[in-house]
Amino acid sequence: MYRTKTCGALRLTDLNQAVTLAGWVQKARKFGGMIFVDLRDRYGITQVVFNQDVNSGLCDQAAKLGREWVVQVKGTVAERSNKNPNLPTGEIEIIATELTTLNPSDTPPFTIEEDTDGGDDLRMKYRYLDLRRTSVRSNLELRHRMAFAVRSYLNERNFMEVETPVLVGSTPEGARDFIVPSRMNPGEFYALPQSPQLFKQLLMVSGFDRYFQIVKCYRDEDLRADRQPEFTQIDCEMSFVEQEDILNIFEGLTQYLFKAIKGIDIPTFPRLPYADAMRLYGSDKPDTRFGMQFIEIKDLTTGKGFGVFDSAGYVGMICAEGCASYTRKQLDELTDYVKRPQIGAKGLVYVRYDADGTLKSSVDKFYSPQDLQGWIDRAKAQPGDLLLILCGEVEKTQKQLSELRLEMGARLGLRNKNQFNCLWVTDFPLLEYDEELKRYFAKHHPFTSPKPEDIPLLESRPGDVRANAYDMVINGVEVGGGSIRIYNSELQQKMFSVLGFSEEQAQAQFGFLMNAFKYGAPPHGGIAFGLDRLVSLFAGLDSIRDCIAFPKNNSGRDVMFDAPSTVSQEQLDELHLKITLPL
Repeated sequence: MYRTKTCGALRLTDLNQAVTLAGWVQKARKFGGMIFVDLRDRYGITQVVFNQDVNSGLCDQAAKLGREWVVQVKGTVAERSNKNPNLPTGEIEIIATELTTLNPSDTPPFTIEEDTDGGDDLRMKYRYLDLRRTSVRSNLELRHRMAFAVRSYLNERNFMEVETPVLVGSTPEGARDFIVPSRMNPGEFYALPQSPQLFKQLLMVSGFDRYFQIVKCYRDEDLRADRQPEFTQIDCEMSFVEQEDILNIFEGLTQYLFKAIKGIDIPTFPRLPYADAMRLYGSDKPDTRFGMQFIEIKDLTTGKGFGVFDSAGYVGMICAEGCASYTRKQLDELTDYVKRPQIGAKGLVYVRYDADGTLKSSVDKFYSPQDLQGWIDRAKAQPGDLLLILCGEVEKTQKQLSELRLEMGARLGLRNKNQFNCLWVTDFPLLEYDEELKRYFAKHHPFTSPKPEDIPLLESRPGDVRANAYDMVINGVEVGGGSIRIYNSELQQKMFSVLGFSEEQAQAQFGFLMNAFKYGAPPHGGIAFGLDRLVSLFAGLDSIRDCIAFPKNNSGRDVMFDAPSTVSQEQLDELHLKITLPL
């Protein structure tokens, strides 16, 4: 056999045991007549010693080893004289008696070390080498453990894992589809699924009662650190449930994962209505690891001659504790931050509440100390605090203030990656209006049920209708979302009508679903979690790419396979596609 032990298995209890190891050469070091080789596999690193005085031929053979050579070593376990407390195997070493080179290696394009010298694109091009690094591999191991724990938890609660199709029909709502031409059906196309939404609802109609799937989904959308063109969902659906049933089951799943994977007890999740989330944090995914909730002061700022505040629909502020000592340079940096195009504020107003009780602001010309004291009182600020104020259109300014709040939280070290604050955001608007297209769109998807008490408003005031929808938020990241579904074909038809579908369009796109509802569809609802986002949160990563085995880069390209790429004219002809290929 190639090995009797792995490179992470041996301890002092194995002294004097004859073993065979196999793995990759992490590094080799020569000291006098001895060569020390760090041998690595998936399980760890073990030091191997070759002694010139004991076996000069073997030592000469070891001297030729290079980084990442694949070798087999036979030898005896001995106690190390210079122990390494940073390695689980750091108390032992192998005194080599035999060395076999299984495969030599070219010099890697970057060092296979924790602090590698390889840039992102280089490491993505040679991802199979990058995956040898312990930190990257450990993220994949964490992902495996989390997926395994999810399956265990849901299986114990009678959920059945069912696979759904990958080639589906394109739908007009939501993000852009990736489309796949059909050779057998010229001029027609499949789409890759953005989610298994329709199939899981049909499974509920089929009586499956509790479904889940850890499934690949695809969206052709702009990329960010937390987005990939293909991603993995923990997709779930349940029958004969109300919203509270779903929240309890999947709050329990999340608590189970934190306990099983990280040994952390997470308390009951707070429930925060969408309207309150926007009012207090300017975001439907608030980071509640720190305070700095918004304070509205429009009523305290009007009529003092400051036209900027007078004409604004909203004036809001946050209180940054202990920041009154900020220098002019620091305040200018914050002003430049909110004026960045990505945020879009026109400027920033501040009030310093110095430790001696003195008030100093950037609008002293318009507001008296008594006026500013009113702002201080409303914020419940203490000497040494700093008020930061933005104004403008309500929603736009709340989002800008949200970005400023997050920036201050980061600058003050309040966004600790080892602290986890979980909550549910509920009562989302069912619809959002597009001013350019002059029509409503579903905020989640068109199968989300309205709150029963709001159904009468669908025709008269659709913008006021609340959804039976909920998002799970952890540390300001939306990790999951779902809703109670419409299960009545008449209500579903009314929903399509509000969204601007004619009866013919609705029947053509979703007739199979509405027809299914006529055959005894049960009340049902569900949720989907982003597995990539969950793993990255648990691992303390800034990007989901680092917990995906073979991710795409920021341009959506696979630089290792050079995809997407052109195809031959013969393939295009088979697919009946007329495309002018670049020269």
